[in-house]
Amino acid sequence: MPLRVSSHFILTDRRSLWLLAVAGVVLCLVANLPWQVDDYDQAKQAFTSFQMVNQGRWLYQETPHERIATKPPLVGWVSAASYFLTRDWEIAWRIPSVLAGAGIAFLLFRAANSAFGAVAAVIALAAFIFNLITPRLATLVRTDMPLALVVFGIGLMIWDRIRTQTPWSTNDRLIIFGLLSAGMLIKGPVVLAFLLPGIVAFRLWLKRPVVSAFPGFWPWIASLAIFLLWVAGGVGTVTGFYDEVVVREFLGRFGGDVHRSQPLLFYFPHLIHKFAPWSLLLILFGLVEWGRTGWNIRSLQISAATRWLVLWSLGGLIVMSLVPSKRVDRIFPVIPPLCLLLGAQIAELLSLPAAYRVFRRWAVIVVLAAVLFSGSYTVWKVNSGYRHNRAALADFGKIVRQQVATRSWRYAVVSSPDESLLLYLHLNQFLLPQRAIEEWNSGKVDAIVVSNRDAPEVMGSLHPAGTISLKSGHREEDDTLDYLLVSKTD
Repeated sequence: MPLRVSSHFILTDRRSLWLLAVAGVVLCLVANLPWQVDDYDQAKQAFTSFQMVNQGRWLYQETPHERIATKPPLVGWVSAASYFLTRDWEIAWRIPSVLAGAGIAFLLFRAANSAFGAVAAVIALAAFIFNLITPRLATLVRTDMPLALVVFGIGLMIWDRIRTQTPWSTNDRLIIFGLLSAGMLIKGPVVLAFLLPGIVAFRLWLKRPVVSAFPGFWPWIASLAIFLLWVAGGVGTVTGFYDEVVVREFLGRFGGDVHRSQPLLFYFPHLIHKFAPWSLLLILFGLVEWGRTGWNIRSLQISAATRWLVLWSLGGLIVMSLVPSKRVDRIFPVIPPLCLLLGAQIAELLSLPAAYRVFRRWAVIVVLAAVLFSGSYTVWKVNSGYRHNRAALADFGKIVRQQVATRSWRYAVVSSPDESLLLYLHLNQFLLPQRAIEEWNSGKVDAIVVSNRDAPEVMGSLHPAGTISLKSGHREEDDTLDYLLVSKTD
């Protein structure tokens, strides 16, 4: 039964809830300001939806440098649909992550409130929002947040069936199939890595569970078949798909030759740091409960539903740790179940005599500390972004588009290592320097965008000679290029 707590407790006061909610929304929306797609492979993900809308490539796309896009297309579809509604690419690219983050927060709070009561629900929600990783991913143009929503939705259904001892129905299996299919079309079979290890471990831990954590074989097989159909179509119709997607992107993750390998325990310290202070509370509460048994692990009284939360979280973390190629964002799907596990620990502690009085003293302090910790980090990061002019290319692209629209120029961009430049200029492809020179000299373009590195070579071959109409702002980072808009008439 959910724990009933005094309505005078500040964290469950409606005004406090609204304050936390508003603070969380603001934190997540501003964390990546100034908005740009220069880093973390954001340009590659953004270009998929850009190609869908401008070139009709709805199933298989390329990167800005004309290599095969390696991610399935579902997130791109959502961004493309969002663009048709908003007519703004900066918003459309971020809508999948924003909506997924809001969905996780809603499901988490509702589940924790139903099972553990208002206090645990508020703490679980605060844990999900006020850390160092959720606000950053909330508006990042990547697939991590949508994947986490799918994984959390499936894991939550399993948890609810175990907690309520409700058998799996046909409708449940259809929902699982839909979610698994979505996961497959977001990031491929990695969705299985966050769920199947926990399901297998749960079956081994509970020799005769009342309700199975496994909803049946066909949803998993059918959803995998959908993904394999997409792969087969790519192999059969897209040149280089097999080498880029199957060999390099998928099989290459298990070796160190293609993707940089990281140590086995890479994720554990990063998770403790980026999920602080909640990660420390999870460990502390676990030690307290273990200590109450006299440090006898066999005497721990853990409900089947809580065991699933433990195995679900650790299973995904351990399996992803075994993959040599690692990046912190990739284990984000374990954060929501850890938040729900924290709610379960709080409900268990509050069932102890006098625990509520102690809890009142530290709970508000911990939440405020988390808000200040994550908020201060976000303020520092945003300030650093503006101070180092991190959005220089985005601003440059916007001004270029305004100038060429005002003067009706036909324009092109010379090939550059900055993949994002193509998106900022709203162009479909880069041109090699010689091709750009030919287009200029033949009168097909009136202006070109070129880096300061290539400008001497390119401008020396232009007939008629071009003039520099605009320079990009300088980004105060290592190995960055500046760009020029060269036109025939100033």
